[in-house]
Amino acid sequence: MFLGGGMEKMFSPIKSTKVYEQVIDQIQMMIANGELKRGDKLPSERQLAEQLQVSRTSVREALRALQIIGLIEVKQGDGNFIKESFDFCLLQPLSVMFMLQQTKPADIVELRKVIEVETATLAAQRITDEEILELKVLVEQLKEYSLNDDEKNSVKVDKELHYKIAQFSKNFLLLNILNVISVLMDTFIEDARGMILTNNENKDVLIMQHENIYKALARRNPEAAANAMRDHIELIIKDYLNKL
Repeated sequence: MFLGGGMEKMFSPIKSTKVYEQVIDQIQMMIANGELKRGDKLPSERQLAEQLQVSRTSVREALRALQIIGLIEVKQGDGNFIKESFDFCLLQPLSVMFMLQQTKPADIVELRKVIEVETATLAAQRITDEEILELKVLVEQLKEYSLNDDEKNSVKVDKELHYKIAQFSKNFLLLNILNVISVLMDTFIEDARGMILTNNENKDVLIMQHENIYKALARRNPEAAANAMRDHIELIIKDYLNKL
């Protein structure tokens, strides 16, 4: 919808050396306090520049930055809108930032442990019968690929399994945090599997651990699911981090 009518009262003049950052701050604040909602259409660049008493260049820079981080979208010929859905796009540039900062493997493991143990707990409480079947298929695929030494497909299914568990937690923020670091996580899972599987005995251990996670979720047992996921992460610490 277009925010017409008393829009002039919603924005305040800006005086700052970093003008575009102040424009961003004001739009974000209006979203936080409910003045702007999903799907709302923003005023035109000219209108924003007039109401904020800044240049159109500053407004354009702010809108571009908000578009990059996935907060607004541009509809050709129609203007700028607050996004309706933020699934799988929220703050994705953080992945790039983490890579540029050369995030340590230990930090990634700690983050995985915090996020994935909790998502397993929540998923066990909220998972549906249909979702349990989805996990069963993935676990069976992972077992088949692993036993056939098809590591390319094993890695693919391993990643999907962990993202599905996060999805089944039904927690939007946890899922999006996991998505934010998806580039790091995907690379990490691949590297970790490669290191862990240098020990042939670990192939069966990995299969068993994923089966244990699935069985706990299928029983809808939060404590068992958390413990199974924690055991899986501890294997990564033992056979990956400790060998770096």
